[in-house]
Amino acid sequence: MRLRPVLMTALVAAFGFMPMAFNTGVGAEVQRPLATVVVGGVITSTLATLLVLPVLYAAFGARLPERVGRSATAVGAAQADPTMAREGPS
Repeated sequence: MRLRPVLMTALVAAFGFMPMAFNTGVGAEVQRPLATVVVGGVITSTLATLLVLPVLYAAFGARLPERVGRSATAVGAAQADPTMAREGPS
């Protein structure tokens, strides 16, 4: 996984909203909650990208190549032998 680009993108987005999050001037009552929600969302999505997705990939991604390999083999065999193409799935 490419850790540096993911972290840099998230940090730039989060730091971009920091002036809004700490604003005390006119309109701060609207800007502060918005900035807080956006920064929280950026942090949450970054953690999901770095922690949850690799775990899900490790759990379910290991099974995917087996299925793809079998179906690709069956398709290749059907193309090589036309009689197999007429038979339905077993």
